[in-house]
Amino acid sequence: MPPVAYSLPSGLQLAGWYAGAAPLTQPVLCLHGWLDNANSFLPLAQSMPELPLLALDLAGHGHSHHRSADAHYYLLDYVADIATLCRQQQWQQLTVIGHSMGGMVATILAASFPELVSKLVLIDSLGLITTAAEMTASQLRKAVISREQSHQKQKTQYQSLALAAAARQQQSDFDLATALLLTERGCAPTATGFSWRADLKLREVSAFRLTETQAHAVIRSLKCPVLALMSTQSPAEIRVAIQQFQADYPQLELIECPGGHHLHMTHAGVCASEIRRFLLEKHT
Repeated sequence: MPPVAYSLPSGLQLAGWYAGAAPLTQPVLCLHGWLDNANSFLPLAQSMPELPLLALDLAGHGHSHHRSADAHYYLLDYVADIATLCRQQQWQQLTVIGHSMGGMVATILAASFPELVSKLVLIDSLGLITTAAEMTASQLRKAVISREQSHQKQKTQYQSLALAAAARQQQSDFDLATALLLTERGCAPTATGFSWRADLKLREVSAFRLTETQAHAVIRSLKCPVLALMSTQSPAEIRVAIQQFQADYPQLELIECPGGHHLHMTHAGVCASEIRRFLLEKHT
C-alpha cells in the first residue's frame, strides 16, 4: 500500500497508507486500536478494494511521531489530531471506521465535528471509557505514579520479527500471521534485534477520563448513522458498554459478527460485506 505522511501545525507527523486511487480527496478514514497500527486494516482493504481506505497510525503508534517528552496521551488529543488533519486537508462528510480505541476517537470526532463525519463504523467498540466523578482524585493519583514508573521502563528487545509477533499473539485472540501484520509495521530494528515502535508512555494510566454523564451526552450528540460490528467474543467490559450506552446512539445498527476483538482482521470478508451494505444505504 502506498505510504502517506501528514504534518500538523503542531509539528506532529501522522503516517499511514492508502488503498485505492490517488489523490485522496474523500477517503474512508480508518483509526486503529490501542497499541495497534494502520496495518490492522490491511485485511479489510483487501476485502474492499473499491474503497479509498486511508489507514493512519495514531500519535505514538507505528510510524507516526511520538508526542513530545513532556506530553502524555489523552483520548481527546487524538480527536484533536484527526480534526486538525481533516480541516487541514479540507475533508468533510467522511466515512470513518474505528476499531476499539479508534472507535472512541471516531465517536467523539463525529459528535464534536458533525460536518466532518457522514457515516461512522465502529468495530468492537461502543461507548466510551469513563471514570466516576467521585474517583477523580484516585484516578489522578494512579496516573502520577504511573508516569513516575514509566521513566524507569525499557522496551523489550526481540532477536527477530517472528519472536516479536509471537509475543504479540500471546496477548491477543488471533493467529501468528495476523500478529505478524501488526509487527511488521509496529517494530523497528535496533542494535540487538527489534523492538516495538510504540511510545512506552502509551501504557501510562490516563489522568483524565469523561464521567459517565459526559459520555452519555457526547454519544447522544451524534448526528450521523452508526454501524457497530461487535464480536461474538467481545471482552466483558465491552459487553457492559453495550448495555450501558447502546440506547444513547440516535441512529445505531448493531450487528454481531464472528471472530474476536480483532474481527476486522480475522473475519475481514464478513465485516467488509456489512460495511459495504451500510455505505450503500441511504439514511435520513
